[in-house]
Amino acid sequence: MPEGDTVWLTAKRLHTALAGQVLTVSDLRVPRFATADLTGRSVLDVTARGKHLLTRIEGGLTLHSHLRMDGAWRVFAVGKRWSGGPAHQIRVILGTAAQTAVGYRLPVLELVRTAEENNVVGHLGPDLLGPDWDPVTARANLLTDPARPLGEALLDQRNLAGIGNVYKSELAFLAGVTPWLPVGELPEDVPARLVATAQRLLELNKNTFERQTTATDRSVLAGPRRQTFGPRLYVYGRGGHPCLRCGAAVRKADQSDGTGERVTYWCPGCQAGPIPTP
Repeated sequence: MPEGDTVWLTAKRLHTALAGQVLTVSDLRVPRFATADLTGRSVLDVTARGKHLLTRIEGGLTLHSHLRMDGAWRVFAVGKRWSGGPAHQIRVILGTAAQTAVGYRLPVLELVRTAEENNVVGHLGPDLLGPDWDPVTARANLLTDPARPLGEALLDQRNLAGIGNVYKSELAFLAGVTPWLPVGELPEDVPARLVATAQRLLELNKNTFERQTTATDRSVLAGPRRQTFGPRLYVYGRGGHPCLRCGAAVRKADQSDGTGERVTYWCPGCQAGPIPTP
């Protein structure tokens, strides 16, 4: 599930593969930009902004992409067989003399002027993994609408950028409240702890695609000593399984829109607050 840490690591890998290199292959497979040709231009850098990816290219251009629920970028050495999905799911190919970056199932892909990046990411709140991270502003943003359910407020990228369904569920569990509790009813010290915990968890997980919240000791989460046994998450994806703390069956439900894409997990034994009607 692409969240801020996944996007940060994706940007890091794309930057390593492409930055400073001249594009020898450019194929944007979206109707609006199908005729754009970026070959001969150098890639300047690849940066994550919340859950958005910005690939900056010589000549004042930025390729903006978003992974949403199941998009992905893959990097392959030239000559290596691509894997990541069938060919019809490929939305973009950027190649250099040594590496090829392939974007699969990208729901957002657009070419914009670098000077106008603010038009696509300017609405975002403080980036949990960015140089603009500001916990005071993030806390204030989270509490802007006191009646709003916590889960919805955490997912709103205008409040703080980088949280998706996984961290929404895990953060609510760690705070001991349900994702449907209005933010105005959170205990006074909880909002500040929530944003601090969110930043710490994304920071600890940003260098791996194997996200983990059940161990927060940096030595356990780092490198080869990273835990490889037992559940990596407290509640997300564990519907029907016993809670790791109290043993109650973890439950799941849609957060708000009824599409099933915003599924939320919580423990009825550990988390206080309202829950949706069955």
